[in-house]
Amino acid sequence: MSKFPQGWSSAPLGGVTTAPDQKVPDVDEVFTYIDIGAINRADKTVATSTQMRGADAPSRARKVVREGDTLVSMTRPNLNAVALIPAQHDGAIASTGFDVLRPCQDMDPRWINYLVRTEAFVKSMSSLVQGALYPAIRSKDVRAFIAPIAPLAEQSKIADKLDVLIARVQVCKKHLDALPNLLKRYRQSVLGAATSGDLTSDWREERTLNHASDLLDLLKGDHEANGGHAKGNAAEPSDGVHNFDGRLLPKSWAVATLRDLCEPGRPITYGILKPGPELDVGVPYIRVADFPGNRLQLELIRKTSAAIDEQFKRSRLRPGDLILSIRGTVGRLIEVPDELDGANITQDTARLSINPRIERRYVYFSLLESSIQLRMQKAIRGVAVKGINIGDVRALQLPVPPLDEQLEIVRRVDSLFSFADCIDAHYAEANAKVQRLTLLLLSKAFRGELVPQDPNNESASALLARIAARRASAVAKPRVRKIRQVRPPRAPKETATMTKSRHDDDVKGKAYLADHLRRLNGSATAESLFKLVQLPVADFYKQLAWEVAQGYVKDNTNLLELGHAAG
Repeated sequence: MSKFPQGWSSAPLGGVTTAPDQKVPDVDEVFTYIDIGAINRADKTVATSTQMRGADAPSRARKVVREGDTLVSMTRPNLNAVALIPAQHDGAIASTGFDVLRPCQDMDPRWINYLVRTEAFVKSMSSLVQGALYPAIRSKDVRAFIAPIAPLAEQSKIADKLDVLIARVQVCKKHLDALPNLLKRYRQSVLGAATSGDLTSDWREERTLNHASDLLDLLKGDHEANGGHAKGNAAEPSDGVHNFDGRLLPKSWAVATLRDLCEPGRPITYGILKPGPELDVGVPYIRVADFPGNRLQLELIRKTSAAIDEQFKRSRLRPGDLILSIRGTVGRLIEVPDELDGANITQDTARLSINPRIERRYVYFSLLESSIQLRMQKAIRGVAVKGINIGDVRALQLPVPPLDEQLEIVRRVDSLFSFADCIDAHYAEANAKVQRLTLLLLSKAFRGELVPQDPNNESASALLARIAARRASAVAKPRVRKIRQVRPPRAPKETATMTKSRHDDDVKGKAYLADHLRRLNGSATAESLFKLVQLPVADFYKQLAWEVAQGYVKDNTNLLELGHAAG
């Protein structure tokens, strides 16, 4: 934003805005309160507000806002919680956590609002953050930001153009935001068709298949040969949960419990109760937190000692085992990769070692199907820590087709899911571009590239001079005090004795005002300094804005003081 089009200028945000009124709401006053949490950061609007009585108001409810004000959250500026106050919130009270930018006369309110949404503003504010637990900036940081200023007519044209373009971007984003849910529903419909037999109905019509009960007999024989299912100390299955009705399944299908589908000698079990301190070298173990969204994040894996692992050797993993979350978030599912061969699990997960006679990927898809997931949710017990016990996991019922059909189901599901994954990838790419598009539009707008310049427009420097003159006039007006009357200071006037110019060699680019402040013992009112420096009103306020930005002068509202760079 360092190079501006002809007719443009620059000024600190504080030079083209004013501060809002502040008040403490009366005890019985009912008002609209806007807190930082009320801002929708995606579309930069006041999404919600609260009606409250003054007696219930928090101490931070102080800043009175008007239509056209821009709210800038001073907490975590990288999140860019900003919003333009609409007509319906005129007169509301905002939190002191906001800086409220009220545009001066001759400034389009939307210009200020769009400016604080730019990448340049966000990066500048983020670099000034103070505090770690509560990172924040100050109002003076916001108002010291050097803003590009276009002529008023051009401000409005640019804002009109941005209104249209960003509205289109928002519509596009709204359509994109609907896509993940549509893909989720698509995948669930595929799994529903797969586990009901609908997905392979045409395939079955062309074949003669053995009944799935023959396969289940083989599985049960494997368990009997290994001594049967160990009773253990698992709780009994929950009533009313395991009542799967298989009458609607294809004739060649059957219903089996999950424990019958597992490998003999490697029963469904949970893992380590207390993994102990995290080690740099040791046995990896998988927690529920390691596979959000059914995707294993290897970089999160922790390690426990060999001694603790030895106590829970029953739950050691092999590649291809399925890990099911059973506490906290119930129903997450992953396959164990080759690199975690010999790893372990925690008590919040269950290991499922599927019998080689069964297509493991079919069991995996079945456990993710919505009706099976719902059965798991119905079996959840507990108050402080909710979960499903191992007895319910072992008793979970799944529809089982003949092996050949299991293989065909997996092939078709993989193909359909690959199609969805492809759309997912295109969505992620498009979403990233849309997220970036608004920033690119704003950057182009504040470089003067969005609409053509009109040389007939009044220049921004003339606009700034007019704003500065109004400020000077306002500073010179008498203040009415409630307790005693004080003789008001005379208004500064440009007289023949004002022989200096901001373009003089001893003024331009120098700490001219700061040098005069030293003669006034380091501080003075703006009026006192104005009378001393012999600059015209417009030049005085331009020079003041520049010296404040450089750190030569510090503007403390009532007094001007020497800044940190004044030496």
